[in-house]
Amino acid sequence: MTPSTRTDTPVAPAAPQDTVHLTPYALLCIGLLIALGFSLGCSEFIVIGIQPEIARDFGVPLSQAGMLMSAFSITYAIATPVLALSTGRIPHRTLLIGYSVLFCAGNSAAVLATSFEMLLAARVLIGLVSGALLAIGATYIPELAGMKRISICISLVYAAFSIAMVISTSAGKFIAATWEWHYAVIGTLVMSLVVCAALILVLPRTGATDIPATAREQMPLLRDPRIIAGTAIFMFGVGSIYVFYGYVTPYLENILGMGTLEASGALMAYGGMCFASNLLSGWCDARFGVKTMLVSFPIQAVLLFGLWAVGPAMPWALAIILGIALTMYVVSTPCISLFMTTAAEEYPQALTLASSLEPTAFNVGIAFGTAVGGAVISGPGMPYVGLVGAAFSLVAWALAALTVRLATKRR
Repeated sequence: MTPSTRTDTPVAPAAPQDTVHLTPYALLCIGLLIALGFSLGCSEFIVIGIQPEIARDFGVPLSQAGMLMSAFSITYAIATPVLALSTGRIPHRTLLIGYSVLFCAGNSAAVLATSFEMLLAARVLIGLVSGALLAIGATYIPELAGMKRISICISLVYAAFSIAMVISTSAGKFIAATWEWHYAVIGTLVMSLVVCAALILVLPRTGATDIPATAREQMPLLRDPRIIAGTAIFMFGVGSIYVFYGYVTPYLENILGMGTLEASGALMAYGGMCFASNLLSGWCDARFGVKTMLVSFPIQAVLLFGLWAVGPAMPWALAIILGIALTMYVVSTPCISLFMTTAAEEYPQALTLASSLEPTAFNVGIAFGTAVGGAVISGPGMPYVGLVGAAFSLVAWALAALTVRLATKRR
């Protein structure tokens, strides 16, 4: 279907043939989507590892430097669904090109920033389009890989995202200590240029995902109780981790007494566990679906409580931190599979909106957790981030139970 032949009546896409083996072209496209996840993760999380250096160079307190994450996440969370709703009639290739240009422009602005305010503005621009770019990319997955492969493909994309989160954090910390923090930001710019150029050249120009839809035609998805409950999980589930992880570098240095190289090594190990967390998420989703979270959140709560309980005691504190990393992304694939399967089966015109919900909700959780973490650090103190995170995990557990009940009732 080309733009010139499209009608105003949404038509459900033909079901992908799950029995057909992936072609080399499909594998290449999925590989590029995985690379996109890695690039987006680097651009989003690079500031975590270099927060102390940014705060020092621009003369702002560490809590204010945390705004580079929270402002990004808030913008990401608001802009992603708004763009999905308002651009439903624009061909995906046009959106892919436009979002790619703005994404690269934001990374360029971050490199050239000469003040904290300019860097903050650049972060807002990157956050404005990052979720929309990921959502557009994710809509190609059912067509390229088939509905039965959604879980594994999505888990690989988010595994790349999580690996980037920790690699960029630890590498940024090392680069800032060895040379200068700007070099870390330059690296994310180069990566964004290469990946976006490849996506524009290789991804399909038209396809079953390119269905015209107005905001009114997509809105019923947002009223589905399963979608409402699923998105609510992220605010507390992801927020519970980011109360701690939003300030992981100063936690490792100030609470556990690690030096620069030790902290970088710990962050690399954390990244390895996050990669395993994403793969575990895909495996669990394929077998247990949303019921996975009924087990993962209580475990996460116990680990975060343990982080507060053991304090600076090593090696127990580090072992608990790595355990937290293993639970960090288990929530992702079950929820996004629920979102996209619900849309594909009942709201096909809202597939792009459905694919935007996970990154949107995830960043709501990041913004919420980071903001709460900053308040905890300014109030009771950094050692208490684990205790607050444990309480949030229990709230997420209750929300997960509600989501399972709604999904079961619907079936």
